[in-house]
Amino acid sequence: MGKNNTILILGGGIMQIPSIRIARRKGLRVVVADGNPGAPGAGMADEFLHVDLKDKERLAEEAKIIARNGGLQGVFTAGTDFSTTVAWISEKIGLPGIPYSVALNATDKSRMRRIFKEKGIPSPEFAVVDSDKSLVERGEKIGFPMVVKPVDNMGARGVRRVDTLEDLKEAFTLAKGNSGSGRVILEEYIPGPEFSLDAIVSGGDIFICGIADRHICFSPFFVEMGHTMPSNYPEDVKDRVIRVFRDGVRALGITDGAAKGDIKLSPSGPVIGEIAARLSGGYMSGWTYPYSSGVEVTEAAMNIAMGLPLPDLKPRQNLVSAERAFISIPGTVESILGVEKTEEEAGVKDVFLRVSPGNRVFFPTNNVEKCGNIITQAKTREEAIEIGEKGLSHIVIRLKPLSEETADFLFRDKLAWVPTAFKLTRKANLEVLNSLPVVSGSTISNEKIYIFKLPELHLEDCREWHGRTLRHAFYQVCDLGGAEALDPCSEEKCMVLGKLFWKAFLRGGVQGGLWVIDTVRSLFRVGKNLTEVVRLWEV
Repeated sequence: MGKNNTILILGGGIMQIPSIRIARRKGLRVVVADGNPGAPGAGMADEFLHVDLKDKERLAEEAKIIARNGGLQGVFTAGTDFSTTVAWISEKIGLPGIPYSVALNATDKSRMRRIFKEKGIPSPEFAVVDSDKSLVERGEKIGFPMVVKPVDNMGARGVRRVDTLEDLKEAFTLAKGNSGSGRVILEEYIPGPEFSLDAIVSGGDIFICGIADRHICFSPFFVEMGHTMPSNYPEDVKDRVIRVFRDGVRALGITDGAAKGDIKLSPSGPVIGEIAARLSGGYMSGWTYPYSSGVEVTEAAMNIAMGLPLPDLKPRQNLVSAERAFISIPGTVESILGVEKTEEEAGVKDVFLRVSPGNRVFFPTNNVEKCGNIITQAKTREEAIEIGEKGLSHIVIRLKPLSEETADFLFRDKLAWVPTAFKLTRKANLEVLNSLPVVSGSTISNEKIYIFKLPELHLEDCREWHGRTLRHAFYQVCDLGGAEALDPCSEEKCMVLGKLFWKAFLRGGVQGGLWVIDTVRSLFRVGKNLTEVVRLWEV
């Protein structure tokens, strides 16, 4: 292996795996740094450095050691919020890259907003707050609705929409707790669809490498439940979005490297949400764009970091790739079902699990709290989305029974901002549901459980978070839970669940329905009185 044939990659997580894989394919010696010694990319490296990526001075010293002991050709990251660390190291030892000050411009949201305002780039009105003393005054100047976020974090951590003064202090506390500097930015809320873009920047020339439609859910938070590549919007709309993105990249001073943008299409035109001096996370640069275009944008960004010529960035295919997330209601993971079945679906390229049995899970308020993702590839948008929904329908995160955290969510209206999984609209279903008992019977035989079904399940057109219809989800619960559906007029056989089941199922979907069935069985196994539990849950 020759001199200057080593690359230092910051981050060994899933988002950095394409970088590590490409670097090895290029014949480079790969050094990976991460604060997590169990990072999945650690075992793929020639050398692993267990270093906190915020410790830029220590990493610069490590980079100098690598350079002295055989040469270091570049420092690189993708999908992390440590582009400032990359710039610091590169600047200290004279490697290609952007200046540290430019990386700060593209990381610190207050610096970014000031630059955009000074240079006339469309972006939200804003105010920076570091204590609650001026919070109300500055909030009233921005006006409602607004978005409250930390100035220095990613993945929508600590980000929330605020519509009233009453919610402002709570949102400020959340954002401040997610800010390394303790500073919070208040921004004018911009309505409209949102796009993700990646670009390679070389000598000031900006090459667009992907524009995707983002699917943001669960207000007042901003959780990306997936994206679809390429965008389905008309070319003139995409051209306007790209133009504003290019202007923002130039304004920040990014001349060599990568840039990732989140752009909103407001009623008055494109507005920059933010721009980072790196490739995107969220499986876009490393997965959906290569699947869609045939271009490895990560390799292009890596070449710039090493001072090498750009590869050909012209798309070699015109396919559609969809990324979709799966999530959970609150509780503790008992098991994860259906992953292998999803992987076997034609058109499913990848399934990524972010949780394991025993992990505590939450209904997500940011992009870090999701449970996993699947990625599809197809010839048309409709096919890619359909494959994604079908794949998601197999995956069920089964929660441990008897959890008070799960019961709080299903029966006590905790997390009231979370939409219910299903909302009934058919009159016949509503009438029957209202007439059902909470539970009928008090014993179960051979652990067999019956559920009163509603008469017009097939006519309800509501869908839950992962795209399942109500009918599909109901019979999936019956199948996985070993339960049998009964008509309300049927002769009762031992225990039959009525409103007890339906309240949990409508609120929490497949997970809620399974949790009730598993909990009822668990209670009988330990000789508990179901009547007391029903009273406790106030069904």
